Amino acid sequence: MEDEAVIRTKELTKAYGPHVALSNLNITVPRGATGLLGQNGAGKSTFLKTILGLIQATSGEGTVLGYDIRTQGVEIRQRIGYMPEYDALNPDMDAIYQVRYSGELLGMNPVVALNRAHEALQFVGMGEQRYREIGSFSTGMKQATKLACAIIHDPDLLIADEPSNGLDVKAREFMIATLTTMVNDANRSVLMASHLMEDVEKVCENIILLHKGTLAAQGKIEDLKAIDREIEIHVWGGATPLEQRLKDEGFGVRREGRVMRIAHTEEDTTTHILRAAAEVGAQVRRMHEYEASLEDLFLAIMDNLGYNVKSSDDLLKNPLEARRVDAPESMGGGGA
Repeated sequence: MEDEAVIRTKELTKAYGPHVALSNLNITVPRGATGLLGQNGAGKSTFLKTILGLIQATSGEGTVLGYDIRTQGVEIRQRIGYMPEYDALNPDMDAIYQVRYSGELLGMNPVVALNRAHEALQFVGMGEQRYREIGSFSTGMKQATKLACAIIHDPDLLIADEPSNGLDVKAREFMIATLTTMVNDANRSVLMASHLMEDVEKVCENIILLHKGTLAAQGKIEDLKAIDREIEIHVWGGATPLEQRLKDEGFGVRREGRVMRIAHTEEDTTTHILRAAAEVGAQVRRMHEYEASLEDLFLAIMDNLGYNVKSSDDLLKNPLEARRVDAPESMGGGGA
């Protein structure tokens, strides 16, 4: 069925001793494209490893493509494609043989795997480079090769961890276009973990936001944006008094110079703004409803949770953090 969930969890919990990495997650990932968001330590990696059956949940249950994450991890991993963030390629192998090897690991006949490797590399734009050693590839070419390895068996679900991270503009656009084609034309589902909000918004219709191992938000991006409605005004003269007056009246205000965004929490918000401007002598040169981005939505949710995140740059992982395991620091890990 079209509306069947590809991933579903119920009270899913993962603890490392006293440290709870995932707490009672009730998550539903529908068919199509879903973004998995959260700052470092939110539990994203632990969540992925748990639903793939790579680590056992402490309690709760879940399914991926209808398979039980506790007992059918092998079946799950055969049906999904996984594109890791870390470098998982052999630099001494030609791309064609690396991708073929991925197919053979899944049980494909070597001849079939080679044919599929040609098709997968062509699909990700690497057809002309397939006989080059991976060690000579750019970051974008390596990312494309990892994607080819993940889709060689035409999986029903692709899990892509930071697929566009580190790419130049051209390679990034091609990666986004390729993932979008998989969803829209090939009718496949994608779970995309990324700190690049703009890319998630281009590919995904839905998001899941984790915060300190708990579920902060899930649903359609457009529906969730309704929690962050704002009126944007451009003010000439009297901006500071106007800002203070609106705050005194209980409105949330974000200001950058002459541009202010006021939380659109009431039907007559615009009336309040204009009346306040008249009272303090401020000139409102322009007023319109601000169309929030996914970045704005993320910051609004984090702010509601009392977590100070200035921008998506705060979500960047340095190489050392990316290699740290998902276990408490007391156990030699780096947190969830």
